[in-house]
Amino acid sequence: MSTTQSERLRELLEPLVTSQGLDLEEIAVDSVGRKRVLRVVVDSDTGADLDQIADVSRALSAKLDESDAMGAGEYTLEVGTPGAERLLKEHRHYVRAVDRLVKFQLTDGGELVARILKVDDDGLDLEVPGVKGRKATARRLALSDVDKARVQVEFNRKDKNEEEA
Repeated sequence: MSTTQSERLRELLEPLVTSQGLDLEEIAVDSVGRKRVLRVVVDSDTGADLDQIADVSRALSAKLDESDAMGAGEYTLEVGTPGAERLLKEHRHYVRAVDRLVKFQLTDGGELVARILKVDDDGLDLEVPGVKGRKATARRLALSDVDKARVQVEFNRKDKNEEEA
């Protein structure tokens, strides 16, 4: 049996989120002054649009209203998707980050910034950008060698179609 409020909320809400075709990525209950905020982060392989977020938000709100999972006090429900610089934790997160630039903190203490090209059960095929005009290089990285990984925001990356033209 679960012991923390977050675990109880996950057990209550995850089936509902899954039934909406989304993955429940994160649940957090925070106190902001005297108010409590329940933050629910959802995602899917194809992303989640505003209509899906609104639908799941209404469904979660109704489910929470009929349960006592949040207790008697007032709270605000916030439902959203992971941010642009999301932390990659699960295998599915790496799959969703294919073709994105990622900053890796390695278990040996090193750091690497590379683009994910392919993900399989054992690891990642990466493209490490060249420095000072050098060509990019390929690298294989085992998932077990990754301590942390975070997607990087790219403002001036050329679209594949532009590169091929």
